[in-house]
Parts: sequence; structure tokens; C-alpha cells
Amino acid sequence: MRLTTTGRRSGQERSVILGYFEDGPNLVSMAMNGWADPEPAWWLNLQAHPRAIVDLAHSRRIVEGRAAEGDERSRLWSRWREIDETLDAYAALRSGETAVVILEPSLEPDR
Repeated sequence: MRLTTTGRRSGQERSVILGYFEDGPNLVSMAMNGWADPEPAWWLNLQAHPRAIVDLAHSRRIVEGRAAEGDERSRLWSRWREIDETLDAYAALRSGETAVVILEPSLEPDR
């Protein structure tokens, strides 16, 4: 998917290509920067401005981004582990927890 966020400092649109899976109406990705410690810019932008645009092969969605927490994070992390069996080993290379990012359909009308 292509995620377009609003730059937290510039206010300009910024796009990035991310892996994802669907969880009901939501799209789920992980905030990783090649497994390096710094948070990726797209995740910092999304935290500052949660509303974003997602382009998929045949559709466009307006979404609101947030980090999964608690049991929800555990469940979604397990789903990622099914996709990538080496997930835990790579995540261990980071000094902190990798955010599991949920992109929910926006309830606000398109601006």
C-alpha cells in the first residue's frame, strides 16, 4: 500500500510504500525503519497528524492511524509472526518495542 501522511514539520504530503495485512475494515502495518532504532518518519508524521490517505491496487481510503496496545497488539503481532517467522529475531535488534500501526477507516468526511 502507499500511505500518504502530512509532514509533522513541513505540512507537506509525504508518501511511503508499506507492507500490510487486513484486519476486518482496518489495515495493519509495523513502524519499522529497517529494524534500526529510529522511528520511521511516516510513523512520526502519523502520530502528529493521524488522518492519512491509503492507496491500494484498486481503491483509495481515508484513514486514521494509531498504535495497537495491549491484547490487540499481541493478537496483531502474532498475525505478523505467521507472515514472517523471523519477526521476533529482527525485532530483538531494536532497543524498544516496534509499534503495530492500525489504519482505521476515517469517520470524518473527506476534506
